[in-house]
Amino acid sequence: MSIASFQGDRQAPGRLARLFQRSEAARQYTLLSPTIALLAFALTAPLGLLFLYSFWTQSGLELQREFTLEQYNAVLSRPFYRDLFLRSVAISALVTVVTVGLAYPMAYFVAFKVTRRKFVWLVLLSIPFWTSYLLRVFAWKVILGFNGVINSGLLSLGLISEPLEFLLYNPTAVVLTLAHTYAAFAILPIYVSLEKIDRSLLEAAADLGDGPVRRFLRVTLPLSLPGIIGAAVLIFVPTTGDYVTPTLVGGADGVMIANLIQVQFGRVNNWPLGAALALASMAAVAVLAASAIQAFKLATARIR
Repeated sequence: MSIASFQGDRQAPGRLARLFQRSEAARQYTLLSPTIALLAFALTAPLGLLFLYSFWTQSGLELQREFTLEQYNAVLSRPFYRDLFLRSVAISALVTVVTVGLAYPMAYFVAFKVTRRKFVWLVLLSIPFWTSYLLRVFAWKVILGFNGVINSGLLSLGLISEPLEFLLYNPTAVVLTLAHTYAAFAILPIYVSLEKIDRSLLEAAADLGDGPVRRFLRVTLPLSLPGIIGAAVLIFVPTTGDYVTPTLVGGADGVMIANLIQVQFGRVNNWPLGAALALASMAAVAVLAASAIQAFKLATARIR
């Protein structure tokens, strides 16, 4: 090895050290690099396997590894898959609207009206996280069931002569259960966004003659948009892929696309079709979420 190359190798650590001293971003990314690498591997490895499986075929118990678009053709050509996905999107969208609509007033109250012990209020609002996801679903199944709390109460009061059968095993039960399950996901992002609003902006709007409604529409709502968008994404994306709640309280009318994917990977043992359904659903949800975010921003800009 030549002297010049040896000196270059010795100078490399010094250059790297000077780079870290000058660049704060480089130091931050270095501290985050182990976590980022782990998360990237944990995300890309399963997606990579799904991507490969989606281009293969299943013949009985034998996996055919020849490249083919047969699975994607089946996903796009069969109306049953399309209708089931549209139902899943409709249920998830309704859950998102209901949850954000209920969470916003609570977050607004804590951010603007509560002056003492806000931490206690936030802890109380996060109580649903204290119990298991399955326990919450089973609790709603008990409440809405044929012999559940609602039917038993109405029967004891004499308001009905026989139990109401439409409370459980339908899309409404799925929406109600998911909205309660993901409520805390919506409250916290909206609260953080509302808490960061400069109160002097509201005072300036009041001095200029804006009433409470106009101040809310022109100042509070646009500035809290990041929290609303974050809450909506945190709700819409996971609820579209939820299969436990539809299985327990949805019945035949409340089945969602994730239930079909789970069946393909489990009972049917058709991993290629399940992978194609999963990837197609993920892509469609990403497009819908991005479109909804952009439309929300444009609508808020018009309000302002």
